[in-house]
Amino acid sequence: MPDLHVIVGAGPVGRATAIQLAGEGHEVLLVSRSGSGPAVPGVRREAVDAADADRLTELTTGATALYNCVNPPSYTVWPTFWPPVAAAFLTAAQRTGATLVTASCLYAYGPVDEPMVEGMPDAATTKKARIRARMWAEARAAHEAGRIAAVEVRGSDYMGPWVAPASGQVARVTAAALAGRTVRVMGRPDRPHSFTDVRDMGRALAAVAQAPRTWGRVWHAPTNAPRTQAEAVADVCRAAGREPVAVKPFPRWVLGVGGAVVPVLRELRETEYQFTRPYVLDSSAIARELGLEPTPWAEVCRASALGQPSTLTPCESD
Repeated sequence: MPDLHVIVGAGPVGRATAIQLAGEGHEVLLVSRSGSGPAVPGVRREAVDAADADRLTELTTGATALYNCVNPPSYTVWPTFWPPVAAAFLTAAQRTGATLVTASCLYAYGPVDEPMVEGMPDAATTKKARIRARMWAEARAAHEAGRIAAVEVRGSDYMGPWVAPASGQVARVTAAALAGRTVRVMGRPDRPHSFTDVRDMGRALAAVAQAPRTWGRVWHAPTNAPRTQAEAVADVCRAAGREPVAVKPFPRWVLGVGGAVVPVLRELRETEYQFTRPYVLDSSAIARELGLEPTPWAEVCRASALGQPSTLTPCESD
């Protein structure tokens, strides 16, 4: 009988993970708030409130792994959204014995002056970064105490298929760039920045879930060498057979003045440093130890330009 893998969050990362695991022959349950979405071969769907520990336990009973691929609807709700959801995952993992596999970001490291590698301290002091750092610290503590098995995979800005405009800087401007319009990005368009294909996040999550030697630590998803935001937008345009467009920064006052009246812009000020200085992820460890290399950059750009494959509908919310 194939192993059961339960993935919570049906956005681009959850979907990529489900496709990867189903392709390996596993039984896959993909759950989200609505329980609806496009058919994925070999994947069942269910509805769940990710903060409902009892329902999460019910769905995970008998599973090999439980994946947290949840994406809150807005930055503004993180302080109230994440604590009960993280607690529910810990509870369900402890009750069922399923390995807790978490998809995360690089926020917890904070501003650094060198490529980010696993083992760097989670030293960020901003609100959203502290939330994600605390989630991993609690999961790792439970792992070290023997209550659960836990592992986390971190990626950078998402590219590839199914990525909605809210999920990545390049995805946000792709439609306008392909229409030949000048686009504006946060921070400096000329700073090196890492971009992670969501399919590589899915491959990494599936791989560490099935490799006990990887548990108890953070891994970085396979990620290509950094490109600047301007280069990434130009590469996506070329992949679609279009001429590159001008890529300009938003004026600095947009976050300052706009943040005073628009809550989401106020939240974005916390992450502005990611686009004003080099923001580079080193994924050599997962390549060296698990043999996972990133999807070739040309294919990442092609998939980003095409959007979602014709067999699937646009990305639903996690």
